[in-house]
Amino acid sequence: MNKIEQKRLASNIGRAIAKQRIRSQLTQEEVAERLGVGNEAVSRIERGRVIPNIVRLLELAEIFNCEAAELLGQASVHVDDQTHRIKAILAPLKQHDRQFMLELIESLAIRFQKDTSSEE
Repeated sequence: MNKIEQKRLASNIGRAIAKQRIRSQLTQEEVAERLGVGNEAVSRIERGRVIPNIVRLLELAEIFNCEAAELLGQASVHVDDQTHRIKAILAPLKQHDRQFMLELIESLAIRFQKDTSSEE
């Protein structure tokens, strides 16, 4: 994994952690206290400056009451992981809302494909 990919991964994991922290209605200070670290350490993780090690990732998952795989899956650039995320987003919606979201995703995908092909 090159440095650019590492930075992208760190940023994606940081965003996933921040999202779970907010979902859990916790502040960075509260997370830092539970981890036994300073506030700046949590901030650096969320900003993608530091990639948490496996132990820290498991601790964060426990704090957020989620699976570590969920944090990693949210950070993944693999299509299968992204598909799983979309499924989780759509699952709790009513049928007509899911249909609306699918149509929106399809429209955006078509637009992005056109933009990509015009750049080549």
